[in-house]
Amino acid sequence: MGITYTMTTLLSFDFGTKSIGVAVAQAVTGTAAPLEALKATDGIPDWQKIESLFGEWRPDRVVVGLPLNMDGTWQQVTYGAQKFANRLSNRFRMKVDTYDERLTTAAAKEKLFELGGYKKLQKGKIDSVSACLIAESWLENVFYQE
Repeated sequence: MGITYTMTTLLSFDFGTKSIGVAVAQAVTGTAAPLEALKATDGIPDWQKIESLFGEWRPDRVVVGLPLNMDGTWQQVTYGAQKFANRLSNRFRMKVDTYDERLTTAAAKEKLFELGGYKKLQKGKIDSVSACLIAESWLENVFYQE
């Protein structure tokens, strides 16, 4: 008898007003892979591209990083991320978790730099690696604790 998980696939988003990082994660392995970041205009993505992602990956859960200040307070972009999470939930009729993403951008830059120096530090790649870190952290600290 092993552990039985009801969720297998997670889509993770690193919300930004110009770019939204995306990653797909598997609960079985606890790992995430970056997908192509989505361009956004004032925080509004191309919803057809997001629908395509949901159609392709058929996630069981979704998590959106919540960009908080270091003291845990909300900033302007935090409200945008929460609104994005609410829209995902309403549009796809599923629970969308938000998760504290403090320091994920710095960690993503560090990881990409280790993999290939300055040339790897492209905005879309940073956002999607941040989405990976959000997914992996959420799996470890929330999902596996449920």
